Amino acid sequence: MGKRPGSVRPFRVYRRRRWTRPEDYGRLRAPRRRIGWFGPALLALPLAAFSAVFFWGGPPPALAIADIAGPVSSDTESARFTICGGGARINCVVDGDTFWYQGEKIRIADINTPEVSDPGCAAEAALGRRATGRLLVLLNEGPFTLERVDRDRDIYDRLLRTVTREGESLGDALVDDGLAERWRGYRRDWC
Repeated sequence: MGKRPGSVRPFRVYRRRRWTRPEDYGRLRAPRRRIGWFGPALLALPLAAFSAVFFWGGPPPALAIADIAGPVSSDTESARFTICGGGARINCVVDGDTFWYQGEKIRIADINTPEVSDPGCAAEAALGRRATGRLLVLLNEGPFTLERVDRDRDIYDRLLRTVTREGESLGDALVDDGLAERWRGYRRDWC
């Protein structure tokens, strides 16, 4: 069968690629891929798993988010501390049991440490410097909490507070390191 004049089409139609207009001839299009039943199944499986977890009592205890993330800390106070020197005292450590926080002088209520400003002997001065450095490190390790004690201030007008992190006293850490003693209501002779 021969071709008749006027029966020639201005464009071709292919099975995989369809050009419907003459200006589409220069464009290349990716062929459409068929998903079949496998695509919707990939979407439905995770959705069904999450729904099952929420409808039937939540995740198993081993996979609970609180267990993975660890305990949530309620410690809200934090600052960058330095050793107190001359000038304004905002956030700095005076000695092993006294520090300035946000311009307020705080005495750690549950411990007593050796003095650094007026030591009785060289051994007390050395131990006092170590306690001061250790308190500096402890305060800078992360957020902490200032807990009130039976009275608000001492005779020197310092705030009396117990300093804790995640429920543990930072004063206890100094006692465990041998740099402090538990407060008994009076100062010990460190010499």
